[in-house]
Amino acid sequence: MHVIVFDSTHAAISAEKTLKELNIPIEIIPTPREITASCGLSILFDKSYMNLIKEEITKEKLSINGVYLLEKRGIEKHVDRIM
Repeated sequence: MHVIVFDSTHAAISAEKTLKELNIPIEIIPTPREITASCGLSILFDKSYMNLIKEEITKEKLSINGVYLLEKRGIEKHVDRIM
């Protein structure tokens, strides 16, 4: 799964609203600690929606901190920044 980390909680909530209105399957989650120690919200999504989500976030002028690949290997989470 992929995770978009936003610069603010407000941006994450705005993105959630926009993407759900378009019936894009997403889940809003607390930002994983493996990405940042600060509190915040992120959006979890399937890679197949990457281009559509990027397009909508750009259109809405929402500021993101990054996009990450989140993999669970056993009990550990591994995170790689992809954008």
